[in-house]
Amino acid sequence: MRSGGAEIGGGVHFDEPPDLRDVCRFSHEAMATVYEVYAVHGNRTYAAQAAQAAFDLVDRLERELSRFLPNSDITRINHLEAGGSTRVAPSTLECLVIARHMFDLTGGAFDVSIGTGLPSLELDPDESTVRATTRGVRVDLGGIGKGYAVDVMAEMLEEWELPVSLVHGGFSSVLALDAPAAGDGWPLTLSDPAEPSRVLERLTVRQTALGASGVRKRDHIVDPRTGDPVRGRRAAWVTLGRPPGIAAAAVADALTTACMLLDHDDIDALCRRSPGAEAWVLEESELLHFGAERTETSNGGRTKEA
Repeated sequence: MRSGGAEIGGGVHFDEPPDLRDVCRFSHEAMATVYEVYAVHGNRTYAAQAAQAAFDLVDRLERELSRFLPNSDITRINHLEAGGSTRVAPSTLECLVIARHMFDLTGGAFDVSIGTGLPSLELDPDESTVRATTRGVRVDLGGIGKGYAVDVMAEMLEEWELPVSLVHGGFSSVLALDAPAAGDGWPLTLSDPAEPSRVLERLTVRQTALGASGVRKRDHIVDPRTGDPVRGRRAAWVTLGRPPGIAAAAVADALTTACMLLDHDDIDALCRRSPGAEAWVLEESELLHFGAERTETSNGGRTKEA
């Protein structure tokens, strides 16, 4: 792995200190972006095999979750008539369950149905089926699909006994597992997407997911509740601890999208309803912070840029 750090994207930068020079780094293109694995292991060949197994999972998920592939689960859902149903992979159903929960939690600020009505889909976990109650529902899981892929990649690395790892994907989704022995966690910085050299916050995290969202020149994020583009807000980041059984990176992705749209009181309430969540919102030139600061290094920590 080269020294000096790596730009993860979304205003997130991985700072590689000298004592992490033995970290192995592996990359893979999927879902129209780049996924990377950083892992600490004495056998690079073994670490590479584990990373490839994780990348194979991402390729499988793309075949299930992409709305651009003709026979994917999402494409079949998007072609359902009223009353029609289709069987989907367990991973697709899990993504939809997470998406519906985040739709409810954010008051519709996070909506994967492209404004066509996520509640119009009935999910049956026992049969792994999706039923449309109305015609014309259009689903796009891009808002959580990459984070979900990061979650399952991390689980695969743990199965291969690479617990000291960091995974990122989609230039917006990061999941840090256990910390290298040399430090309390993985060092990340939050930077202004329009001015990457401008550091806004320094984080040291482990067993923590980080989601990033922002607008760049000619890009825009549309509020699904109103159809209006976001204005006056340039970027948002959310960190979330990784409790057992929770797809933390997928949830963090959804939360950061919502934080681009919600007002300050709603963001504060959202953090209170999501234990351990913290949010940073960049408005013009001011960085705002929401949620309680962490005090236990087991869930990560942060230090402000002086």
